[in-house]
Amino acid sequence: MNDAVIAAITRRVSAGRFAPDGNVSDRQIHDLAELATRAPTAYNLQNWRMIAVRSAAAKARLKAVAFGQAKIEESAVTFIICGQAPSHRELGERLLPAVEAGFLPSSVVENWITAVKQSDDGNATMQRDEAIRSATLGAAFLIFAAEAYGLASCPMGGFDAERLARAFMLEQGESPVLLVAIGHGARENWPQKPRMPVARFVTTV
Repeated sequence: MNDAVIAAITRRVSAGRFAPDGNVSDRQIHDLAELATRAPTAYNLQNWRMIAVRSAAAKARLKAVAFGQAKIEESAVTFIICGQAPSHRELGERLLPAVEAGFLPSSVVENWITAVKQSDDGNATMQRDEAIRSATLGAAFLIFAAEAYGLASCPMGGFDAERLARAFMLEQGESPVLLVAIGHGARENWPQKPRMPVARFVTTV
C-alpha cells in the first residue's frame, strides 16, 4: 500500500481561494505538465494539449470567456485542458520514442494505428468522447501533480467553449474540456473533506 498516494487523495480539496502573492515558476509549470501527461490514453494516443495561462492579459482574456470566474486571476496559473480528436495519422510519430526505446514492438504500433483508423476516423461522436476521456484523465493527474508540489488546485467548468477556442486560437479538432487553476492556497480554504460513506457511491453486481 502506498500511503503517500492515499494521503494525497484524502488531503486534497478544490481550492476556494488562492494567495494573491503566490507564484509558480516556469520550471514548475513544465514539471506539472510533464507529470500530467503521464496519464493513460487509449492506444497511448496522447490526444491532449495544455495551455498554461499566467500573464495578466491572458488571464483577462480567459476570465472574459469563463463567466468572470475570479479564480482565474487569483491563481498563479490556470491550465486550459484541451482534448484532441484522435487520429491514426499522428499515432506512429507519437509512439516512435517507445519503439526506439525497445519496449513497444513496431507490429503493435501498426495494429494500434489500424484499430484507431477503424474505430475513430469519420466518427465524430467517438472522437469527441475520446477527447473528453483523455483530457479529463490529464486534468486529474495535473491536480495530483500540484498536490505533490504543495500547491492548491481547482478544476473548473463554466466557460463558453466557442469563445474560448477563438480567444486562444485552438486548432481544428481541439476542444476545451476543463480549466485547472493552480497556485498557493489561501488560509480561507475549506478544511479536509470528511470521510464519505462508500455505500452511497458503489454498486456491486
